[in-house]
Amino acid sequence: MEVKAVATFACEVVKREFELIGQSITANFPQAFPDAAIKIQMDFEKRIDDIENCKNKQVLISPYMCNDIVATYFACVEVEGLTETPEGMIGFKLPMMNYAKISCSNKTIDQGYSKIFSWMGENGYKQKWYDKSFPIEIFYLDEGAEEEVVEILIPIQ
Repeated sequence: MEVKAVATFACEVVKREFELIGQSITANFPQAFPDAAIKIQMDFEKRIDDIENCKNKQVLISPYMCNDIVATYFACVEVEGLTETPEGMIGFKLPMMNYAKISCSNKTIDQGYSKIFSWMGENGYKQKWYDKSFPIEIFYLDEGAEEEVVEILIPIQ
């Protein structure tokens, strides 16, 4: 049986935009994390079927904002247009932007952050701070899998 690596730690620059619908949670940082993030993701997964124009229910997109006092963390899916947002959810568009991207897993996410910031420094990239941007975690859900692919996207200038 072939064992394939979930965390490749491959880094690259990608250009993306997102139209998202989801829910968010704001909690003390770092004390309440990752528990707050897991809670909003689990709550949101129960309501994914409420979103009619979802591109892929197996891809959970989690932008976030953090100032080392509190963090707001989103659980979203990408949609085809922001036409109808279910009650209790938020819809928003993240404009086209360059991101530094790394592929890791839900079990190696801390290593992923260390490696992407090292790679950015080595290659002369600086993080863009919240000017129409968010860092993003993308989870590729695999029902029953212990380890799932995660991509970390850091907006760069």
